[in-house]
Amino acid sequence: MAQRTRPRSAPDPEPGEPLTAREAVALVREYATEMAGSEPVRMTSATPTDDGGWIIEVEMVEDRRIPSLADILALYEVEIDFSGELLSYRRTRRFMRGQTSDGSSAL
Repeated sequence: MAQRTRPRSAPDPEPGEPLTAREAVALVREYATEMAGSEPVRMTSATPTDDGGWIIEVEMVEDRRIPSLADILALYEVEIDFSGELLSYRRTRRFMRGQTSDGSSAL
């Protein structure tokens, strides 16, 4: 399957044509990998902004442990503009693998 992606430094080829969700997720995966030094575990959400940009939530392993159920994960919120430029990158929470959002175990 062919995937259309734009280089981060390239200008928007068509004025007013924002990134697609697929393009935004691919760029954010690249940004997160560069900034954290490891591959994202998963993308948990992709929300378009009013100005054509995207806010993407990314789950990353921050501390690998044995067993892997004890890994410390973090959720990052990454915002890019309509052309794919990084606007913000911030950790919103940390948790153990298998932990649900209310703090209980998923098992």
